Amino acid sequence: MPALADTTIRLLGQEPLAGRVPASEQLRLAEILDRAGFAYLEVSGGGCFDAAVKRGVESPWERIRALKARVKTPLGLALRGRFLVGTRPVDADFARRFVASAAANGIDVFRLHDPLNDVSNLREAAEAIVGAERDFEAGLVYSPGRTGEIETLIERARMLPELGAVRVLLHDPTGSLQPHTAEELVGALADASGLPIGIYAQGAGGSALAAALAAAHAGAQLIACAIYPLALTLYRVSGEALAEALSGTGLNTGVDVDALWEATDLVDEHIGDELVTPLVPRIAVLAARHDLPASVVGGIDHALQAEGAGDRLDEVLEELDRIRAETGWPPLASPIGQVLASQALLNVLSASRYLVVVDELRNLVAGGFGSPPAPIDPALERVIQLTTDPESEEDVTPPFDEVKERAGDVAASEEELLLLGLFGEDAERLLRGIRGRGRREDAFVADESRTRRIEDVVRIVRETGIGELTIEEDGMRISVRSTPDLTAATPGQAPLAVQEPGEPPAAPIGGALMRVESPMVGTFYRAPQPGSPPFVEVGDVVAPGQTLCILEAMKLMNEVKADVEGVVRVVHAENAEPVEFGQLLFELEPLVGRPAL
Repeated sequence: MPALADTTIRLLGQEPLAGRVPASEQLRLAEILDRAGFAYLEVSGGGCFDAAVKRGVESPWERIRALKARVKTPLGLALRGRFLVGTRPVDADFARRFVASAAANGIDVFRLHDPLNDVSNLREAAEAIVGAERDFEAGLVYSPGRTGEIETLIERARMLPELGAVRVLLHDPTGSLQPHTAEELVGALADASGLPIGIYAQGAGGSALAAALAAAHAGAQLIACAIYPLALTLYRVSGEALAEALSGTGLNTGVDVDALWEATDLVDEHIGDELVTPLVPRIAVLAARHDLPASVVGGIDHALQAEGAGDRLDEVLEELDRIRAETGWPPLASPIGQVLASQALLNVLSASRYLVVVDELRNLVAGGFGSPPAPIDPALERVIQLTTDPESEEDVTPPFDEVKERAGDVAASEEELLLLGLFGEDAERLLRGIRGRGRREDAFVADESRTRRIEDVVRIVRETGIGELTIEEDGMRISVRSTPDLTAATPGQAPLAVQEPGEPPAAPIGGALMRVESPMVGTFYRAPQPGSPPFVEVGDVVAPGQTLCILEAMKLMNEVKADVEGVVRVVHAENAEPVEFGQLLFELEPLVGRPAL
């Protein structure tokens, strides 16, 4: 009988859903899933580490520990071969230390695949997993091309038992695995490896569920799934639908479907009415047609829309296919899919192929990521050789000892040093924020005292009816004035405007402020280049179409422009900081007549 592995917690911790469900609710969710009867709960992976570090709220290690304390079901972690959870390869010592930290924090099952299906790239992490006495699931990536996927995967499967794998997991990131192919591969991989076979499928239009059912009837012993809201949103296999369908055909998974519906109710409270980008139907259709991951197509579409070139999506997808052929038909699992997509965008928008080459593609062609399934086009290799700076450093994760030497007082443990090595400056910001938690708690006490003083002043103004009152105490200046020309919130009381210490007098607001939100995930820049003045400052009047900021995404600079004439009232994002899709960047006061400055 097939067992099920749940990926709900991992999917909620990475884009595009990171931050949508509060951490406390995710812990409640884990407790519900814990009694559902899953083989394990896959709770983290590269996307979760990346999102946690860039959001800067908590360490991804903290989340794993918190989940481990709440559940008895084994916890799983998805790794990308020598990339682990980052975008740059690591050495053997770094891989060993990372796996040891993950095991110590509560990970029981490691799903390890190489984005190029280069089995040699699994060896270092596999040895560490086996040494930590944890389960090693060896992933093989299915991604259609012109290299005979079935034969290639069977050849790779024969190498996995010697690495200590307990299972071969067929991974389909593009949603292109057809049911008959899934059925064929399950039998062929089992024969070649002598190991149990699992499947992790995704895809729109029910294709993932169909592939999962076919795999189960062919003898797959493990199937990955997610609860209904995430299955619908991200085109995964629904655990509810899968368990009921298998049960109806005599394959009982042992999963309590009622518990899954309870988990669905909890998640629906937070994302049930929200649109989630980039996986809209148009993107799903294009991804299915071109056998591409929907997240890659969505990222390209967002970048093109920001450049005012949304009508060139088909052109970029065709260029992506061409680049894939030139680079040896690598599978499109993360981060390789994103690397090729970035280069395709540059080739199309610059109107000159390989005029600019992204560093990661250069590393891929040079062999820094491993060996792709097919030979690399000699013409592309020649381009890379001619444009490579011999003095440039290889883009790899620094050795652990080097990270430790540079860290200073930023990191307090080995697991924090691992984050620094993998994520650099983003991790440093996160760790400094964690160090400042105690100081923020002290500041909170001071803030409470200031709040009480403001409340006292507001009460005096209301009770006496005076127009304005200002007090200064211990370096703190508080001004409160009544605004009788506005409609009072409570009968007999005039609304009050509170001026914080050090702030300029607030300008009258003629109407509701207009929100300017981030159209993508990227890095926020207030100025066109370092040292230049910001595009806008608080109080500036902007015209429709005027640039407010730049967002860097997929190595492209995307301008965010004002839609209306108005006054910049608030700038919410910090310069050079990562921002999420939908994050509030600016608030503008639309102009009616002359601005109040």
